[in-house]
Amino acid sequence: MSTKRLRLLAVAIPLLVALAPGNADALGAQKYLNPQFAELTKTHKLVAVLPFKVTIDMKHMPKNMTAEIVQQNAKDEGLEFQKQLYSRLLQKSTEEGYTVGFQDVDQTNALLQKAGLSLDSLSAHTKDEVAKVLGVDALVSGTVHQAQPTSTGVAIAQTFLVGFSGSTQRVDINMSVHNGADGQLLWSYDHNDHGGLMNSVEGMVKSLLKKVAGNFPYRKSP
Repeated sequence: MSTKRLRLLAVAIPLLVALAPGNADALGAQKYLNPQFAELTKTHKLVAVLPFKVTIDMKHMPKNMTAEIVQQNAKDEGLEFQKQLYSRLLQKSTEEGYTVGFQDVDQTNALLQKAGLSLDSLSAHTKDEVAKVLGVDALVSGTVHQAQPTSTGVAIAQTFLVGFSGSTQRVDINMSVHNGADGQLLWSYDHNDHGGLMNSVEGMVKSLLKKVAGNFPYRKSP
């Protein structure tokens, strides 16, 4: 192998490792904690996880991919984020000693539907309104912005249409906690990941929780 190729590999390999889905820690994150968090949450017992709002950049979609398909994919992924995050929080609750419980996501979605709050209309309602419908003390919600879809069906279709699949797209994830009583922002965490066409929602949630688990505010004092 030539000296020139060795030099190129020396630069490329560390970059590819940094961009891999399992190495999102290198990308950093920002967080906010309400200075009155302890006072505002001292009676909190139950928290609900809402479906995430997923947006996919249409500029990168093949001509054969319709807006309706992409929108449905985004909605499906939002529900999958909710489900995966709920499961991971339950697991981490035991490990990290969280001081609150989490409402079952099926119950959360059933109560939203019963109250006539569709997933598309959640952003039109205040956080305290939604919390009252669900009967919880706080809400976990989030947004996901990605350049390409990650769910298997659309990903495979796009792979055949454009002839490739990869794992280098940037995914911006925000996870927030709002007070159920007055809708105040209690905590927020911004996480940058690099997913890809074949990267799963489960993989991105795992990456997110690696950073969030030890920083999630509802933790017992050491």
